[in-house]
Amino acid sequence: MKVFLTGGSGYVGRPAIRALIRHGHEVSALARSDAAARTVADLGARPVPGALTDPAVLRAAAAAADGVIHLGQHYGDDTAQVDDAAASAMQDGLGDRGVYVHTGGVWVYGDTNGVVTEDAPQNPPRITAWRRENEDRVLSRAGRPVLVMPGLVYGHNGGLAETFFTAAARERGAVPLIGDGRNHWALVHADDIAELYALALQAPAKSVYAGVSGENIRLAEIAEALSSAAGCPGSFERLTLSEAEERMGPIAEAFALDQQLTPARAQAELGWAPSHLDALTELRG
Repeated sequence: MKVFLTGGSGYVGRPAIRALIRHGHEVSALARSDAAARTVADLGARPVPGALTDPAVLRAAAAAADGVIHLGQHYGDDTAQVDDAAASAMQDGLGDRGVYVHTGGVWVYGDTNGVVTEDAPQNPPRITAWRRENEDRVLSRAGRPVLVMPGLVYGHNGGLAETFFTAAARERGAVPLIGDGRNHWALVHADDIAELYALALQAPAKSVYAGVSGENIRLAEIAEALSSAAGCPGSFERLTLSEAEERMGPIAEAFALDQQLTPARAQAELGWAPSHLDALTELRG
């Protein structure tokens, strides 16, 4: 299958390209810079020059593919508008010839009050409140739309935990800990979520999958692991949510969510089998 994806040079995109090639697909990937083009080419994908703000490029690339995976995200005040226009262009280009896989995120569920499935009610933090309308439009369009909703992605010394927690601990000598740390994070390894994206190309139209490993771990335990990785084991800087928002921005509200989700649907319908099931050991480095 010829697969076109956006975000191929990014944190999840790189393992996604590897997974797609491992599954035997021919991959092309959007590349907005020479550096991005070199990255995707080195991984074995064909670079497609352009950006998420280039709907004509996206439509043409999707029209030349048998399946599309949208991993990239534009950052700015117009994030929602760019995401919607990009999705529309790629879905138009692909038509009904294959699956269009769109990226969401489990943060839209807000606090889950225990372990929930994809059918749980949504109560998103401000940073992801725009997603629901876009995702509803994606799933309502003709063709074979599928929604993958990753948990908090970790692995390969990257991801949001590295950016906002481990790096801060290296600089300040303590890991920031929002509240009492009793809230849970729904985690997934970068290689496991990449495999789910590859498998989602087989999914029935309008399917929705929580891309979580089933490891729902308390923030206090994660912070302890990250403190070891940062070289300051057991050192924490306790922050209120308002203090965390001052330092991290609105994403702090998402980090403070208490979320537990199950991967059962993707396991049953796609045969997805996450293999990274000891997040704390890996996060300790």
